[in-house]
Amino acid sequence: MKKSTIWTIAVVMGLSFLGLLYVQLSYIEEMAKMKTEQFNESVRRALYQASRNLELNETLRYLEKDVNDVERRAYTQDSLIVDGLEGKVQEQHEFSVSADDGTVYSAFELKTFATKPSTIPKAIIMKSDNQSMVEATKTMQEIVRTRYVYQKALLDEVVYNILYTASDKPLKERVNFRLLDHDIRQELQNNGIDLAYHFTVATADGREVYRCPDYDEEGIDRTYAQTLFQNDPAQKMGVVRIHFPEMSKYIYSSVRFMIPAVIFTLVLLVTFIFTIVVIFRQKRYSEIKNDFINNMTHELKTPISSISLAAQMLGDDSVPKSPQMQKHLGGVINDESKRLRFLVEKVLQMSMFDRKSVSFKKKELDINELLEQVAATFSLRVEHTGGKIYTQIEAVDSAIYVDEVHFQNAITNLMDNAVKYRKPDEPVDIHIRTWNEAGKLCFSIADNGLGIKRENMKKIFEKFYRVHTGNVHDVKGFGLGLAYVKRIINLHEGEIKCESELGKGTKFTITLPLLEVRGEK
Repeated sequence: MKKSTIWTIAVVMGLSFLGLLYVQLSYIEEMAKMKTEQFNESVRRALYQASRNLELNETLRYLEKDVNDVERRAYTQDSLIVDGLEGKVQEQHEFSVSADDGTVYSAFELKTFATKPSTIPKAIIMKSDNQSMVEATKTMQEIVRTRYVYQKALLDEVVYNILYTASDKPLKERVNFRLLDHDIRQELQNNGIDLAYHFTVATADGREVYRCPDYDEEGIDRTYAQTLFQNDPAQKMGVVRIHFPEMSKYIYSSVRFMIPAVIFTLVLLVTFIFTIVVIFRQKRYSEIKNDFINNMTHELKTPISSISLAAQMLGDDSVPKSPQMQKHLGGVINDESKRLRFLVEKVLQMSMFDRKSVSFKKKELDINELLEQVAATFSLRVEHTGGKIYTQIEAVDSAIYVDEVHFQNAITNLMDNAVKYRKPDEPVDIHIRTWNEAGKLCFSIADNGLGIKRENMKKIFEKFYRVHTGNVHDVKGFGLGLAYVKRIINLHEGEIKCESELGKGTKFTITLPLLEVRGEK
């Protein structure tokens, strides 16, 4: 599959997952916002009703007090007068309502007369009774009117006391805080909110007069306020403030069912990203493998061709075989065989490192002698370019404890890179230096070759990574050399650093523990 096709699928799927995640998060946000608005409205409605109940309770207290203070007496007085001489009967009924000071608010008299009842016809008696009922009804209406005047006066007195007496009292005397707490809780439950809350009561100028016993500052950033006695003068009003410590949990409990969906979407998104990364990594490894096979083919062809050519010359009778020629051809075969063995070993060594099955045969070596030996081996190749190898031996303590084969291969890799990555048609100069520093043994290999770009510096020690050489196409390799070098140095408890500037050359510095410091003999 083409890389562009994979990128297209990845972008489309990634945008789809992100869009789905955005829709889910937007839905959660809208649900939370709607729940918050509903919660706010319910709390405001509950606080308003609780404040109304507070005012009604105060009015009721004043009304009861006024009724108890102003004693109302309602009484009836009946009298019966009998005139035996005339044979007449007189009945009198009186009803009155008065205050303590003797003021009569309502009174009426109802009189009924009967003359010689035994001689009065029934029809007349019934007529007289009807007339009495009419008079009684009219009198009762008058009583109700008068009673209304009394009750109105009583209520006017209560209102007067509330207006001019209640507001003069301190807020803590006007408010029954326990009853207010009960009303708030009741009204909140009536509005569908059964949530713990904390509240305070303060005066209009901010002086706190009451705080609930279990008051907690948590959640105080979201406080609801309601004015108490809002029809009183501004300086006489009170304010009740309430907040809910677990409001956020209450709000997001309504969208809790969406959390698993968001988690599953995130899991799918992460899985998709991981899959895409694996696909690109596998594609990169596939490309590296193909490049590795091509490079390995070219690398192996050179020594094989040299060995084959030397063998043909030795077997060709037409070619004169002087001792010098035979020695030269034998040297070519020997060198190319070593090179071929070295190429195969590099692949096998990296395979062993991946399996973590490598084992070292360490022994004491002198780094000064080892570097001079490697320099002598590469002198012919360097001089063939017109350059030279310069050695600067300054290390006094030069004994190290390493695996000779692997460590020599690591140094050879650095020298080989210095020769391969030289500037075209220019001689290459290699500077080798050893020195001691802070109880360590240090050595460096520097060249005046192509150099490495800064963006490539972090990747040069990665396996299979090869720096692009621009127009230089004759540089072959597996991309294993520096990865192998770093692994060897690290396994010997050392450190390798690279300094390079494009167009000016590269310098590798290796630091190793001394044999005396390690205490190994």
